[in-house]
Amino acid sequence: MEVLVAVVIAVLTSCGVYLLLRGRTFPIILGLTLLTYAVNLFIFMSGRLNPGKSTIIGVGEGYTDPLPQALVLTAIVISFAMTAFVMVLALRARAELGNDHVDGRIKVEDVKS
Repeated sequence: MEVLVAVVIAVLTSCGVYLLLRGRTFPIILGLTLLTYAVNLFIFMSGRLNPGKSTIIGVGEGYTDPLPQALVLTAIVISFAMTAFVMVLALRARAELGNDHVDGRIKVEDVKS
C-alpha cells in the first residue's frame, strides 16, 4: 500500500512540475492543482491512517494523530483560494494582452494576421 501511495504522489508531482514548465497559463494552473493534490496526499499519509481509532484521547483504546488531517483541511482551503486568484489573474492577463502566454509576448504568427 505504501508503494502504491508513493507512486501516486510521484506521478502527481512529476505531472505538476511538467505542467508548471509550460508556456501558457492554463497548464500552469493545472500543474499547481496537481502539486497541491500531491502535497495534501503526502501530508495525509504521513499521519499513518489508523482505522477504528479515535482522534480524541481517552475515548477508545488508542488514538490517531489529528494534526495531519487539520493540516490537509487548511491546505485545501488555501489551495482553493490560490487557484481562484491565479485563475482571475490569468483571465485578466488574457483580456489585457490578448494571449495567454506566461511572459506576455505575442507570437509572430499573431502579429502577421
